Amino acid sequence: MNPSKDFSNKIPSDIEIARSTTLESIDKIAKKIDIPQDELIPYGKFMAKIPWNLQSPEKQKKSNLILVTSITPTKAGIGKTTVSIGLALGLNKIGKKASVALREPSLGPCFGMKGGAAGGGYAQVLPMENINLHFTGDFHAITSAHNMLAALLDNYNYQNRGTDNVVTEVLWKRVLDVNDRALRNIVSGLGGTANGVPQESGFDITPASEIMAILCLAEDPKDLKRRIENILLGYKADGSMFTVKELGVAGAITVLLKDAIHPNLVQTTENTPAFIHGGPFANIAHGCNSVLATRMAMSFSDYVITEAGFGADLGAEKFFDIKCRKTGLCPKLTLIVATAQGLKMHGGVPLNAIKDENIPGLIQGLENLKKHIENIKSYGQSVMVVFNRYNSDTEEEISILKEFCLKRNIPLAENNSFGLGGEGAVEFANLVVKTIEENPSQDPIQFAYSEADGLEEKIAKVAKNIYGASSVNFSKKAKSKLKKLKDTEMDKFPICIAKTQYSFSSDPKAYGVSKNFDFQINDIVINRGAEFIVAIAGDIMRMPGLPKQPQAMNIDIVDGQIEGLS
Repeated sequence: MNPSKDFSNKIPSDIEIARSTTLESIDKIAKKIDIPQDELIPYGKFMAKIPWNLQSPEKQKKSNLILVTSITPTKAGIGKTTVSIGLALGLNKIGKKASVALREPSLGPCFGMKGGAAGGGYAQVLPMENINLHFTGDFHAITSAHNMLAALLDNYNYQNRGTDNVVTEVLWKRVLDVNDRALRNIVSGLGGTANGVPQESGFDITPASEIMAILCLAEDPKDLKRRIENILLGYKADGSMFTVKELGVAGAITVLLKDAIHPNLVQTTENTPAFIHGGPFANIAHGCNSVLATRMAMSFSDYVITEAGFGADLGAEKFFDIKCRKTGLCPKLTLIVATAQGLKMHGGVPLNAIKDENIPGLIQGLENLKKHIENIKSYGQSVMVVFNRYNSDTEEEISILKEFCLKRNIPLAENNSFGLGGEGAVEFANLVVKTIEENPSQDPIQFAYSEADGLEEKIAKVAKNIYGASSVNFSKKAKSKLKKLKDTEMDKFPICIAKTQYSFSSDPKAYGVSKNFDFQINDIVINRGAEFIVAIAGDIMRMPGLPKQPQAMNIDIVDGQIEGLS
């Protein structure tokens, strides 16, 4: 690392910083947090899998879990991952044993809009090229397992055609880790009897796969297999459920995931440990890294920073109401990341003007932050606001945010790790330690709804209390599916609302804080194995499309070096 790097100067690109960092061998990284060397499953020099059974419940009880979430994201970006990694760097700088636990990037966004998702500047997880691309093969294993199940189900229907055993309503689609709008709705089995049974189907992106959710929520291989057995594939003509257990292939699907279940260990730009495992999106799934990775990090670190995808209304809500509810995890502190540019967008400032000082726009945008703070506090969480600073931010804008937090008795930290690495997060880290010691979150968590509430009531409580909706409307299709679930064990499952990440409402253009809006649920997806019910709101797609100028147009390999990832 270059000790003379200065936040005020032009910062090299992410990939240039990544290449300039001297990586330590993965066994040295593991040794820093006392992971036994002979237990490592190396994937080259700088990556390894850590066996799931090395976790320690006793050590986890002593560890301090910190959740990073944010205001409603904008196309300007918020920087949660950079903050998460930066805090880990800062904590290590002040002598704390800290690591970060994050989700794996998906190839779809990497080649679509984002170009990468491994942090930024001097706060990255490395080797970023591997992490952003095929990594240790977890996404491929999940894609293969999901599609193997689809093929086995199609074969079952083909072999049983003309009998009462046929699954007449197939719920299981296929997945691919590519943004491809042409695959959202397809017809398969065309070309005559030898090619299968014709049916309408489609593809979701791999992060939306129920198997991804199952891998991220499974406690161990036994629980993984149990959940796979419980996957609902469809219904027979008599209305009875047809599951993977009935198909008889749970063991085979679990075999495809035997390596993927182990969390991955890598390092940061300052050679501190990072666990990267699982990758569900928070706008269409539950948006958290695996339970096993979180628990593994807590087993070997005194402070663990983890991130929940998109804004607090999505990732954090699902982190609490699904992940924490099912595991007993409880963060000691929740950080809400905000940027002046993001706040100005929520205050009505157009995207092309957010780098200019705009005090009225910033003040108006603070309403979005205020709503997220209220929501997080409703869970009994201790809250800190983290200001992710950019060069264009003015002192007056920063002073307004300071006054806003001071008035509400909320600690405010400034994160400068993008430009300064751990040095830029030392004050931030000290304030986090102080806040946890003096004002930790309540345990247990005060959930947004109880398990005893019906599914419609659960959806309504989140939509009204967390999002601010005045009413919730269900389509005919959604009502029909919910009716099938009533008085079953699935009526007690948590709910996972799939909606746009850009607004509290289901309208991606409704910035700021939406009020008095109708919230429309158009469909219900049953994740019986993952043990939650997905409610599809508005026009959200579980298979994204590519933009007019995909990031893939900037990605290349030149003299053996990958270019264009960020």
